[in-house]
Amino acid sequence: MKTIYESESTPKKDGFYMPGEYEGQERTWILWPHRSDVWLCGAKPAQKVFTEIIKTVARFQPITVGVNTEDFPAVCEIFDGVENVRVIHIGYNDSWIRDPGPAFLVNDNGEVALSHFPFNAYGGFIDGLYFPWDKDASIGLRVAQLEQVNRYRPEDYILEGGSFNCDGQGTVVTTEMCLLNEDRNSQYTKEQIEEKLSEYLGIEKVIWIKDGIDPYETNGHVDDVACFSAPGEVCCMWTDDSNHKFYKECQEAYKTLSETTDARGRKLKIHKVIMPATSVYMTEEEASTIDPVEGVLPRTPEDAFEPSYLNFLPINGAVLVPQFGDPNDAQALKDIQAAYPDREVIGIMTARSSMVAATSTASPNSSPRRAASRGGCRHTG
Repeated sequence: MKTIYESESTPKKDGFYMPGEYEGQERTWILWPHRSDVWLCGAKPAQKVFTEIIKTVARFQPITVGVNTEDFPAVCEIFDGVENVRVIHIGYNDSWIRDPGPAFLVNDNGEVALSHFPFNAYGGFIDGLYFPWDKDASIGLRVAQLEQVNRYRPEDYILEGGSFNCDGQGTVVTTEMCLLNEDRNSQYTKEQIEEKLSEYLGIEKVIWIKDGIDPYETNGHVDDVACFSAPGEVCCMWTDDSNHKFYKECQEAYKTLSETTDARGRKLKIHKVIMPATSVYMTEEEASTIDPVEGVLPRTPEDAFEPSYLNFLPINGAVLVPQFGDPNDAQALKDIQAAYPDREVIGIMTARSSMVAATSTASPNSSPRRAASRGGCRHTG
């Protein structure tokens, strides 16, 4: 395993690129939830949902579960004898490996490498969600060691995995709200950011969607908004309801995607995926189960969780879709099935039992994160 810095080379120069999430995968990576200042009821309900996710993924492909020291014996016991589940000890601050974890890359010879971007907990000291984030920032190194693959390391370009989505054929989609935010890479222009994406993801074209739906937590990650489902095809959040709080964002995202082409010049086929009809709120009782921590704003029942079905997990042979007890749950499964006709679409109930409730002193309002959020996926060559 070698760490390759910018001064030495980049993935693109060495022939590596990030494949599409819809392509074949060798395994999924996930981190075990544990923070009682983030999750309801000491994270126990969240752990129950994560157990369901892990066992479901394991029906289709191998999955690695990263666990902290305190929970390691118990998690080993939970998955003892479960085929395709590997439990490892790893240090981390929060439970979302998709964001601080590495981007898996491949080349035309079937070799695998990683792009490991710096991480600052969604905004650093400007409006980051938590501190410290040192363990999360080093996850890419740990994964590279375990997988025994080379790691490319930009020295000063912050990027979270949920803020971009590649099609594996030269195109990436992202949002201006996130990547142009002052708390990420204010030293770079939009054109320079495109150059970084090109060099470290091996892409040729960037599709910029203006806004995401969570300006306070992830600053508008695209994984709530749009993702590629096949070559030349993309899923996009959607609502026909002009009174929906994200009607404008849905219309703008759809317009952007419908008026552009991908890196190969194809006009995109767009699969509309309905948005949840309503926001999700905690009850007073639920909010009271979150442990108070100095420097963290209290979570209140008035704070809205803005869910999206777009934050689904595509794996070999299946797609795991978050469900929220919302009137549009069933329609979302149908919409995603249309985009993935050859896969089993599986709903995972995430609302209530596994809501996240962390806010930082720099964020006036922070939505809970998605319990069925995509894990890291190692792709086959």
